Amino acid sequence: MHSRRSTDPRPAVERSDEIGRMRRRLDEILSAAGRPDDLGKRPGGREPERVRSAEGGLAEPGIMGTRSSASDPQRARSTGSRRGRRNEARNPDSPSADSEPSDGRWVDPVAAGSGGGTVEQAKEACLRLLAVRARSRAELAQRLSAKGFQPEVIEAALDRMAEVGLVDDAAFAEQWVHSRHTFSGKGKQALARELRIKGVAPADADAALAAITTDDESARATELVRRKLRTLPRDLDRDKTIRRLVGMLARRGFGQSLAYTIVKAELAQTDCDMPELGPDLD
Repeated sequence: MHSRRSTDPRPAVERSDEIGRMRRRLDEILSAAGRPDDLGKRPGGREPERVRSAEGGLAEPGIMGTRSSASDPQRARSTGSRRGRRNEARNPDSPSADSEPSDGRWVDPVAAGSGGGTVEQAKEACLRLLAVRARSRAELAQRLSAKGFQPEVIEAALDRMAEVGLVDDAAFAEQWVHSRHTFSGKGKQALARELRIKGVAPADADAALAAITTDDESARATELVRRKLRTLPRDLDRDKTIRRLVGMLARRGFGQSLAYTIVKAELAQTDCDMPELGPDLD
């Protein structure tokens, strides 16, 4: 959804103080959970390890790990063991990637029987969810509802989070698209579907997707095909090779016409003839 313009009548200084308090609270949560302040770098200044998926693509160690500010709550926070971090990198929507950090003091207020919860409690729950990974407003609303918060409490909490810049669907969509395209090799069709599932408004999704040009998609698809080709048996039947490569790109959200064009160009270098493009492709 679009970010809402602040209608908070409080003085700017008071709003600034709240922003500071919320960010400090987020830092406390992350620190107590034993998480590094800056996941953009590993010790010694090295870039984080990127994980190769089964189809040769690159996955990043956290979906929102591309921001540079250590205090930015929209960053990914890798958790658990090395295997857990790799699983989270491959699938930022996996259960392990959704687990809230614990600092030993947090008790879900609604689950504990305090009714529909308060706005402050809902904001605390949001901070904990954002400490794991960035989320759209709709995702946060769904999680808060599942925890038992009342609709009016959820709306008020999310409005306040948006006012201080901690919930911003336009920024979320931009980062999601960049990260998933760059590190997971997702095409625009898949990215549009993912943003739709996450409840991002069409205008925000379209603006984010516009950053990926046709040349960008072609280059990414070519890279994926070349990597996949290196893993296929040299004596694999030509038709099976074509089906596997085109199917791989289609599953990643690349259009079938683009997929066929890229595969045809790459296989031409290995003297593999391909059938003419059928009328059913795009």
